[in-house]
Amino acid sequence: MLLPVSPALGVVLAVLLVSAVAVAAWASLGRSREIAVAGVRAAVQLAAVSLLIGWVVRSTGPLLGFLALMFAVAVRTAGRRVTPNRTWWWAALPIGAGVVPVVVVLLLTGLLPARGIAIVPVTGILIGGALTATVLGGRRALDELGTRRGEVEAGMALGLLDRDARLEIARPAASDALLPGLDQTRTVGLVTLPGAFVGMLLGGASPVEAGAVQLFVLVALMVVQVVAVALVLELIARGLLHRE
Repeated sequence: MLLPVSPALGVVLAVLLVSAVAVAAWASLGRSREIAVAGVRAAVQLAAVSLLIGWVVRSTGPLLGFLALMFAVAVRTAGRRVTPNRTWWWAALPIGAGVVPVVVVLLLTGLLPARGIAIVPVTGILIGGALTATVLGGRRALDELGTRRGEVEAGMALGLLDRDARLEIARPAASDALLPGLDQTRTVGLVTLPGAFVGMLLGGASPVEAGAVQLFVLVALMVVQVVAVALVLELIARGLLHRE
């Protein structure tokens, strides 16, 4: 076992979380409360999932319900991070458009076993990647449009369509959302050994099998994130996802 579940683990986790909150407060990052809440929520949610996952993966109904819950939470989280107004629900498109086709292809080809114990973690990884890309791409694009509004209007004055003028300004900023995933993929095995690789090894798989699974996860994540960024950028360019 990588980390034994014991009182020592709880103490260390508490110390690490308090340290993160303290450093954020000391540096005036303005996220101390969010960090504390995120840590506590993670503990509660993982405890609940740990108790329920065995039941969820054995039946089709609970499995589909759990996947739908994962997707709904991701959409709301991403959407509300991008904008506080009612257009946040458009975040469902960039997240779903990347994740659903990839999962379907994996199931149809047999690369992903049609078992809940396999579907839940893989789908969760892909939804998480799409969430991150949607948030980063959407926020960067809208921030850039707000800062360079005059350039957008100048483009329109020169004859560009509204969509095209926004794309010219927002596209470079939104594409930066792909950098974390790209860097992780480029440095895998040299800088980090990601969770899927380590988990496979601890589960008894050979290094070659663990490497193949990790490569699959990274490539699938790149596809999902590229689709998410492209679609959130398009939604913003068309004015469907916006801020007041």
